[in-house]
Amino acid sequence: MKKLLLLVALFPIIGFAQSEKNPCETLSKINAVIQEQHYKPKPIDDSLSVYVFNTFLKHLDENNSLFIEPEISILKKHLLKLDDYILSKNCTFLDDFYTTYNQAIDRYENTIATIKKESFPYSSTEEIRFSKKPFPYAKDDKEFTFLFKKRILFNVLKEIAETSVNKDSLKANFDAIAAKAKIKTFENFECKTSGYRLSKKEFNSKFFMVFCSYFDPHTEYFSESEKSSFLSSVSADNLTFGLYLSENDKDEITVAEIVPGSSAYFTQKIEEGDILIKIKSKNEEFNILCSSMDKVLEIINSTDYKNADFTLRKKSGEIYTINLEKKVMKDYDVNVYSYIIEKENKKIGYVRIPSFYATFENGKTNVSDDVAREIYKLQKDSIEGLIIDLENNGGGALEEAVKITGQFIDIGPVAIMNDRNGNKQIIKDTNRGTIYAGPLLVLINGFSASASEFFANAMQDYNRAIIVGNQSHGKASIQRIMPLSDNKNPDEFIKLTIEKFYRITGKSNQTIGITPDVIIPSLFDKQMPREKNNPTALKNDEINAVNKYSKLTNDYAQAIALSKKRVAENSNITAIANLDEKINALYDTDFAPIPLQFDKVFDEIRRVNSIWKDIKTNSTTEYPLNVERNSTDIDYQQFDDYLKTNNKEKIKAIKCNIHIVEAVNIINDLKK
Repeated sequence: MKKLLLLVALFPIIGFAQSEKNPCETLSKINAVIQEQHYKPKPIDDSLSVYVFNTFLKHLDENNSLFIEPEISILKKHLLKLDDYILSKNCTFLDDFYTTYNQAIDRYENTIATIKKESFPYSSTEEIRFSKKPFPYAKDDKEFTFLFKKRILFNVLKEIAETSVNKDSLKANFDAIAAKAKIKTFENFECKTSGYRLSKKEFNSKFFMVFCSYFDPHTEYFSESEKSSFLSSVSADNLTFGLYLSENDKDEITVAEIVPGSSAYFTQKIEEGDILIKIKSKNEEFNILCSSMDKVLEIINSTDYKNADFTLRKKSGEIYTINLEKKVMKDYDVNVYSYIIEKENKKIGYVRIPSFYATFENGKTNVSDDVAREIYKLQKDSIEGLIIDLENNGGGALEEAVKITGQFIDIGPVAIMNDRNGNKQIIKDTNRGTIYAGPLLVLINGFSASASEFFANAMQDYNRAIIVGNQSHGKASIQRIMPLSDNKNPDEFIKLTIEKFYRITGKSNQTIGITPDVIIPSLFDKQMPREKNNPTALKNDEINAVNKYSKLTNDYAQAIALSKKRVAENSNITAIANLDEKINALYDTDFAPIPLQFDKVFDEIRRVNSIWKDIKTNSTTEYPLNVERNSTDIDYQQFDDYLKTNNKEKIKAIKCNIHIVEAVNIINDLKK
């Protein structure tokens, strides 16, 4: 295995910059690599053509709100021909798509401008509908304008309704509030135009990504910059300007945190709460006020931009511009950390593993070394049990997952690898002994994927740990990044699925995930984007098991039974389950049509907002846990104000997680 390029991770990549090459040249290279080395290649035929056609349109116009029926009808001449074009290296069809797309954006821009100039009524006899599934495309320009008039009116009324919870007060001051709401709403619709605009490079990149996704969800095309960004995402040290950003209630992007020692920190000018207005780098200027958070993060995280001018606005109204340069800094949100949780006079160790990072790109540490270091600290404080938290851990480096698995079991097999030719390799922990042999519990949820599942599989199969939480994501495939050319300095790459991993039992968690020993309801569990929901995901199957491995004799049955009983009787957990049913109804059920009148919109907004208020209250409820830093961290963090603040936030997150509360209860049961 190539140490630096073998990956088992779940990370989305957004295309940013592409080389200006003939798109068919790139597609041919991508297809050649896929056909020669992909775990399960598919033929270039009509099935690919239909999938790529429909999926590409969805990527360009997710809600069917930009194109109109006649445009789609014209484009459908390509529906069954994309495979032929690609094989014959004729990519002129992309020009048709690009021209049509730009016509759609022009129509959108002109429509918003036209509606803005017209008389604007704040009430209508019409209704607006919302659905999880996209509505049909507008039949023509007239219907397109009609639909956007309804959308804009709804958004204006929604903006008014969200100004206050007092309906009578809003009605009494309706004209003044409505005028401001109208201005803001039109600004938001106008801003979307710049977000919709795509350069030809970005447009082609979207097509390359869709083409790759036909073979499986994790095969992706990368430019040099995208490759670096991906590898940085599985590294604990990254190039950064030193700014953490967030969105306020006005959809403005603000400075949430400044990293000590960073370029932003040493300006002594930037403060938390400052609003980001503009970024300029390499003669490119980005208007942040018209950009989504995803787009802003895409710009800031891109390795193409290592020096940039940031224009911000302070709360006082002062606007200033400052130059920032990226530095390699430790990302404290990615790094492993630990705490001690005390209950019933027992000390329980808690280790959070946010990702399986390694020394990719700017990385200086491996997650396996950091986990060992944290466990050593905890053992100095005489812990009687250990919780490994893998919730929301999308994976990372396979080699690191193997090493961490070996830290908790003695010598033996941990997984089976299977390649495209059916060649099977048993992955083993070759190091005798463990770094921790006491009671162990592992937390997982729907975002726990790949390397997280690799580790949890082994812990469950060896009967080494009790698995608690929710069904995991269900990704058991392995990717490798490889260049698309033999050039000395390649600038195009593909992250290619080359193998699948199986449990030592011969079973696979691919698409089905890992079923915890104790399932605890959590908010948004059903809404998490799991592997099984992707139409091109590799199928689940089973191979021959490893016959010889020393399964541990831990008796967890009673502790699991007690936990299940507690979960069933816990009123807080019941409240979470009931609230999650409301969330599912909100996402999965079509709303009744909403009349475009203030009273009706106000009532609907209050109904929905009451659910979100309950979600916020539930998510920020602290449970009675005594959480402290380990003694080693107390010593070296006492004079670091940033780490003190960071420490408070992490402790709060632990206290608000009812899964951790139950994990502590289970370990205490094991010690009785």
